[in-house]
Amino acid sequence: MDRPRFVIDSAEAEQMAKQSGQTVLQLLPALVKSAQALARPPISKYHVGAVGFGSSGRIFFGVNLEFPGVPLNNSVHAEQFLITNLSINAEPLLKFLAVSAAPCGHCRQFLQELRAAADVNILITASKNENESKTNDNCNDKDLQFTPLSHFLPHRFGPDDLLEKDVPLLLEPHRNGLSLCSDACNGKLNGYTDDDELKYAALEAANTSHAPYSGCPSGVALVDVEGKIYKGSYMESAAYNPSLPPAQAALVAYVASGGGGGYERIVAAVLVEKADAVTKQEPTAKLLLQCISPKCEFKVFHCKKNSLNCEYQE
Repeated sequence: MDRPRFVIDSAEAEQMAKQSGQTVLQLLPALVKSAQALARPPISKYHVGAVGFGSSGRIFFGVNLEFPGVPLNNSVHAEQFLITNLSINAEPLLKFLAVSAAPCGHCRQFLQELRAAADVNILITASKNENESKTNDNCNDKDLQFTPLSHFLPHRFGPDDLLEKDVPLLLEPHRNGLSLCSDACNGKLNGYTDDDELKYAALEAANTSHAPYSGCPSGVALVDVEGKIYKGSYMESAAYNPSLPPAQAALVAYVASGGGGGYERIVAAVLVEKADAVTKQEPTAKLLLQCISPKCEFKVFHCKKNSLNCEYQE
């Protein structure tokens, strides 16, 4: 059985489009149902699929994730999954997005963290308002009514309101310059032999975290029963509430590249964050992971800006 895929490389995307007699952009809405089938919404049973086209020519899938046993605000929206998927795969720019339902205000705000967010073009495949978005099997690219994000959120609040112009935004390369503190270890992971590997994977995720508003970058690394590691970086929103925690970002990596297995296959997790962080991820990350994988061992390691007293230097 083939594993579900969440990324289609540019050459394959071109070949798929050619075989179907379409352009790559025409292919996007046709793939939305395939994305919806990969969603995990055990609470609402409402499957959302998002398909994005990046500047590299690759196609990315995004789906919604829900987690029984924890508050609903721990859910991952399909557009958040999509952007995290782009970040995991070092895709620098989202250009077009086809989605099964109109993005909620939460997701419209999260998308504002992208550079030139207003120019991201969106097509809603199941829109009730045909004047807002439509698709036709025989249409050309000009007939595909992609609508810029600025239409969906005309009076935006975002990075421009809070940050200097030269601050890197979401998907843009940056390093937070973090090292593990010498007193970071809370004890070894009893059920996982190479905790250093997991610890430094979480540190790497924290170093690429987008946290310009709180100044509290963080990262989570998970390991499954096969020893595969999945890492996720905290991603902040200027509106705060739509921010994506690092545990959820790591779960996106697990779902997107883990072959579709259940969360119970996750056996250990490490969170790296600042000891003096004004926003701490530990309580909610621990709650979420223990709910979805009760046998998962969870540890926290603290970090700070690089200095001579830190045990890890790049």
